[in-house]
Amino acid sequence: MSPATSAAAIPAAAPGIVPAVATSRRRYRQVSLPLLLAIAALAIWTTLRLILFAHVESGAIGMREALTAFLRGLWFDAATLAFLLPPLLLASALLPARLRSRPWLHALRWGVFWISLALLLFGALAEITFWREFDTRFNFIAVDYLIYTQEVIGNISESYPVGSLLALVLAIASGLTWLARRQLRWRDQGHSGRQRLAGAALALALPSASLHWANVDQMAATGNAYADELSGNGLFSLAAAMRRNELDYERFYRMLPAGRAEAMMAQLRHGSPQGAGAPAHAALPAPFKRKPRNVVLVSVESLSAEYLGVYGATGGLTPNLDRLAADGLRFDNIFATGTRTVRGLEALSIGVPPLPGQSIVRRPNNEHLATLGEELRQQGFATSFIYGGYGYFDNMNAYFGANGYRVIDRTDFPPESVAFENIWGVADESLFSNAIREFDGLAKDGKPFFAHIMTTSNHRPYTYPDARIDIPSPGGRNGAVKYTDYAIGRLIAEAREKPWFADTLFIITADHCASVAGKTKLPVAKYHIPLIFYAPALLNPGTHTRLASQIDIAPTVLHALGLAGQETFSGHSLLAPATAGLERAFISNYQQLGYYKNGMLTVLLPKRRVEAYRIAPDTLESTPVEPDPRLVEETVAYYQTTAEAFKQGRLRSTPSPARPGVTG
Repeated sequence: MSPATSAAAIPAAAPGIVPAVATSRRRYRQVSLPLLLAIAALAIWTTLRLILFAHVESGAIGMREALTAFLRGLWFDAATLAFLLPPLLLASALLPARLRSRPWLHALRWGVFWISLALLLFGALAEITFWREFDTRFNFIAVDYLIYTQEVIGNISESYPVGSLLALVLAIASGLTWLARRQLRWRDQGHSGRQRLAGAALALALPSASLHWANVDQMAATGNAYADELSGNGLFSLAAAMRRNELDYERFYRMLPAGRAEAMMAQLRHGSPQGAGAPAHAALPAPFKRKPRNVVLVSVESLSAEYLGVYGATGGLTPNLDRLAADGLRFDNIFATGTRTVRGLEALSIGVPPLPGQSIVRRPNNEHLATLGEELRQQGFATSFIYGGYGYFDNMNAYFGANGYRVIDRTDFPPESVAFENIWGVADESLFSNAIREFDGLAKDGKPFFAHIMTTSNHRPYTYPDARIDIPSPGGRNGAVKYTDYAIGRLIAEAREKPWFADTLFIITADHCASVAGKTKLPVAKYHIPLIFYAPALLNPGTHTRLASQIDIAPTVLHALGLAGQETFSGHSLLAPATAGLERAFISNYQQLGYYKNGMLTVLLPKRRVEAYRIAPDTLESTPVEPDPRLVEETVAYYQTTAEAFKQGRLRSTPSPARPGVTG
């Protein structure tokens, strides 16, 4: 029989159906695109586990643990596919029957398959390099890599032959696609209405089922860290890390035995008012002539100390702040805990050292914490967080609203009260004017108040109202700093006309510095922030030079007010007598946790590594040195106990209706 006769002998196929036997007598298996991609993904991820298993230290994983890891790995792979496949299932359910057999659609399917293969292979390659570095699946370190793309891409390009590896990935994807085309044909049968409905329902049900039944905590099945990490799926754990915003301290950082860490913390607290057991509310701090009734805490966006004349700047950008510093109490050696607004808000509200990964402000289970606002609310104060932008950004509204503060943001400001606004928020002068109106109402009600105001004007695009300062808008960073200084001067001038001014302590600081670029990962000079206490009727002018942290501001507020609760915070009052051993600061980014004390910066890093640097007292430049064992223990004790306290819920507030020193 001739080929032509053979072809003619094949029965005619129904419309939209590809014959199972082609003219060359080759049999083809029919397959749908979602099913083929699911098979390919499972094959790649299983092969990836085998490769990762081969990189584990010999004997570190027993056979039973390895079997558990691979079986549990199928569960996480399926949970990941439950998020990846629904778009294809939904497209298939909605695709008209007349288009299913069109040549261009066949080409599109193979194109999607090829691109998907390439992405899966690229992800596997990325996981291999990540595993070789950290012995773990993707986590918040990988999220950090997505944030700091310039540094990460530069590091990868210097460490690996990126071009060759990408070419290899594309070549393998092309080869597998070509082999699949020689064996497979797409299933072109049209779907009935019931099948379409079922496909659409499945597309919606799969993600919900995965969210409900699978979570990253299920990786902890064997107690063997290698096996548990091996069982995971990189995409699944990456998504969990982005959702949970954390990098588990116990898993990645240097640890002390629990008893040793607690004993070390008791030693570090000894000599402070809260550590010594003295009643924090008993004595009026020396600089004060009488106790404040109200406190207004202004955290200025990105206000590095280097911009202020009182800290050595010569640009003349902060005449109002310099004047307030001269007439108030200035702290010269204060350091921010981090590099983002949420870190500053965390330090100023809850007063704890920064945790690795994301700020507590953006983490789950961060409600009902023992914040400064909650402490003051329990002691009779009206407490508020006032923000010039939209408070949903960075979870600010949810965090402060769940932790003892009344939240007020730009949506609460009357339109006529806003002189200017940009993408980040209303102009600082409008923010302050609305805050003063709020204070007027509280004072009229006879209630003492505490307000934390967060500004926005000192932020790109650096725009502000015209004719306020001698630098036209947009004025870059210098113009924004000078405008913010103008707005703060206007705030004090307006407040001075109010009857509540004489009883109010104004505290001006920064959330973080303008830039953290430096020769090292934690350049100490780039964490130096201003701190000014201003209340001309309440305290004597002066200067404090001892080293301290942003987390010390919360207990200082309580001390100034003569209220109980300092022991709630990890910091200590800046108004207490100087005590040997208490001068230290905490600085961090998402991975590195720094402890600055005795001219040394001790840094904890993932994989339980520790580095140390000698800090020059005049320039704050860093020089690598061997870590000091005592300082390493102190560093670990602070960060370890903070991580454990948050994880175990010990940072939550405990109602205390009958505390001594309650006002109002």
